[in-house]
Amino acid sequence: MSQKIRIKLKSFDHNLVDKSAEKIVKSVKATGAVISGPIALPTHKRIFTVNRSTFVNKKAREQFELSTYKRLIDIYNSNAKTVEALMKLELASGVEVEIKV
Repeated sequence: MSQKIRIKLKSFDHNLVDKSAEKIVKSVKATGAVISGPIALPTHKRIFTVNRSTFVNKKAREQFELSTYKRLIDIYNSNAKTVEALMKLELASGVEVEIKV
């Protein structure tokens, strides 16, 4: 097989992303594949500004922030065992996984 597999992880919680990346690294290293990462990609921050009151006090506002954390993992020299280990892996429900071959 020996092709590159790229895994992107996204989540709103940095602990979930780090634990999921750690699980992936452990399972892939057990199959004997070469791994690069996890590489931390820039955090995307969305800031929302909302008025505190509906009609008066225009200057009274609140700000909320939603951060998206991302990690990148590259797998080289993969074989059938590596793909099988990735398919069987159970990750947290708050993590979005994107796999490119």
